[in-house]
Amino acid sequence: MKIALDAMGGDAAPAVTVRGALDAVDALGIGVVLVGDETRIRAELGTQGDGRISVRHASEVVGMEESPAVALRRKKDSSIRVAVNLVKSGEADAVVSAGNTGAAMATSFLVLGASEGVDRPGIATVMPSAQDPFVLIDAGATVDCKPMHLLQFGVMGEVYASMALGRANPKIGLLSIGEEASKGNELTKESFKLLSDSHLNFVGNVEGKDIFAGAVDVVVCDGFIGNVALKIGEGIVEAAVHMLRRELAHSLLGKLGYVLLKAGVPELKKKLDYSEYGGAPLLGINGICIISHGRSSSKAIRNALAVAADAARNNLPETIARGVRKTVREVTSVAS
Repeated sequence: MKIALDAMGGDAAPAVTVRGALDAVDALGIGVVLVGDETRIRAELGTQGDGRISVRHASEVVGMEESPAVALRRKKDSSIRVAVNLVKSGEADAVVSAGNTGAAMATSFLVLGASEGVDRPGIATVMPSAQDPFVLIDAGATVDCKPMHLLQFGVMGEVYASMALGRANPKIGLLSIGEEASKGNELTKESFKLLSDSHLNFVGNVEGKDIFAGAVDVVVCDGFIGNVALKIGEGIVEAAVHMLRRELAHSLLGKLGYVLLKAGVPELKKKLDYSEYGGAPLLGINGICIISHGRSSSKAIRNALAVAADAARNNLPETIARGVRKTVREVTSVAS
């Protein structure tokens, strides 16, 4: 098992990416190819690492604010492009990047192509809830969707929830403005019909207030709504933690309350910490690409590499392709 890591991707690269790679090879027993500025990478590596870590030089880096389209045309030797090429050539089993998300998605889709039968890719993000974690798809890959795309996202989410969360026959919900089938816009109404006609364990619409209550295992939506929901969720967690700290430090009773709550705080922080989930796979492509947060710590990078390794071992792209082909045949036969 060998994973290509965009060593220049992320706010604190390459220090954080190299540290995460070192932790991963020790804990996971995998090989990692660090892709990027060889001089800077080797300066971070020093004498650490062994034969399981190698370096592939890339002379360019895609900045976090750069246009993905421009980067694709002009930066053919960028760290993300070289890393994805390693997957294409079979020299790596997957790629991980905490760099420019748009560039990682566009490059992976262009170089690796879509899985057979898949129309559009989707980002599957694991998110915390009051019960157990759930999968949100799409978190930003395809912002303008058709009903068939959301049906395919449902299949991708089912496959990924089964693999990553160990859910048998995961419950699928469609994010909408009401629980009734008649609620929502034309996209959600038509998608509701397709999902209902499929083999998926579709439980109907879910509202925004319900997704963090743990009502379903997979939340399906278009990439525009999904990315907004993701960012709102992250913002609420950060704001709630900030307010809690401020209020607890405000008085003696607050400080006493913190002492009483302290035993449960680490477990709560673990559930809310995005680094625990590592990264989000771009599903529906003919290969494995894991996208991590730009603020990823070495722990997040290590966990993203673990997600990539699991996806490769489970042959995630082919499993998704089979599921999508089967489901499309089902709904097409029902419609006819």
